[in-house]
Amino acid sequence: MAELATIARPYAEALFKASVPNAAAVLTWLDELACVSAQAQLQQFAESPKATDDQVYAVISGVMKSELDNQAQNFLRTVIANSRLAFVPEVAAQYRALVNAQSGSSDAVIYSAFPMEGVALAEVAQMLEKRFARKLNVSVELQPELIGGIRVVVGDEVLDTSVKARLEQMKMALTA
Repeated sequence: MAELATIARPYAEALFKASVPNAAAVLTWLDELACVSAQAQLQQFAESPKATDDQVYAVISGVMKSELDNQAQNFLRTVIANSRLAFVPEVAAQYRALVNAQSGSSDAVIYSAFPMEGVALAEVAQMLEKRFARKLNVSVELQPELIGGIRVVVGDEVLDTSVKARLEQMKMALTA
């Protein structure tokens, strides 16, 4: 994976330097582009010797939900021309890390057995910001196997208060 990060880093840094004033807008289309470019069929098409760069560009821009501005078009054409389409998801991850570092925030994923929205999510986010001592960009993913409670991942830190984790702790205590 070191190679992946090494190749993606210059693209992420250059894009970040070119888009400092509107980093949030870039993050929107870059995340969408990362999802599209991660598709195995698209990568296979892009790597085909029969497919031209213009054909690959046309397919990707046709699939994108949002309209690509000039910066997005230039980035996409550069990535395609350099045969680096498979690296776009890593570029997006590194770009997000640069944006977070600049704003002093972190991404937090809350895994929950049940949907969380509105006031409940705002309260949990506020509590987590105090716990982790920084601004968090919170997203929620459902994991019914947790049974109850939540599991929070912020970077390499994990806070697991799920019923599943507590049952595992009890199991370990009883078998020890």
